[in-house]
Amino acid sequence: MENTTPNDEILELKCQFDTLTRPDGSVLFCEGETTVLAGVYGPVECKGSKLLTDKAFIEMNFRPKSGLPCVQDKFFEATLKTTCEAALAAALHPRSSIVITIQEMHNNGQLLSCAINATCLACLDSNIDMKFLFASTTCFLTTEGNLEMKTPKKNYIQAIFVFTFDSMKGHLLVSHTEGVFSLENYKSALEKCREQSKHVFKFMKNQITRRICT
Repeated sequence: MENTTPNDEILELKCQFDTLTRPDGSVLFCEGETTVLAGVYGPVECKGSKLLTDKAFIEMNFRPKSGLPCVQDKFFEATLKTTCEAALAAALHPRSSIVITIQEMHNNGQLLSCAINATCLACLDSNIDMKFLFASTTCFLTTEGNLEMKTPKKNYIQAIFVFTFDSMKGHLLVSHTEGVFSLENYKSALEKCREQSKHVFKFMKNQITRRICT
């Protein structure tokens, strides 16, 4: 499993390709201690009500670690689908479907951003045409007023910020927040996550380049 060198500000990232045999692209991705497994199938023939004449239908499945999906899981699923609909060149594959499955393995606070990053890598691994890459990061506001990338103890978390950016101009694609915070907290977290996303993009490009060359 390839990984980055951790430091005080940047979470350690790890990934391993070909963890599943049936998908066209798959990756096991770790963001800190949070881990998800992503698989991409397609484009494949689409029939019935899901068929779209002008583009591919993107089907997203988010599976929790155990039990049935809850409201938050469905929100994650909808967020992932919206992100992929913006990033994938679905118009190149009309009357087909692209199926993406995300399996939660372990959640240490960065589940949504980890799932988004795993989805991007799995899409790259499957060779699906993309308009741009996307990278997501999570930032925590502590009760002491500090912004941290690593997960604080639960009792010290006042708010959580998740931001997703595109690789073209660094535009914000997704903004998700939880907890109580000020406008200044939000702006500071946005800029901190924007800087962290550059590290995530670099990691993705390095992993794909290494995979192509080996």
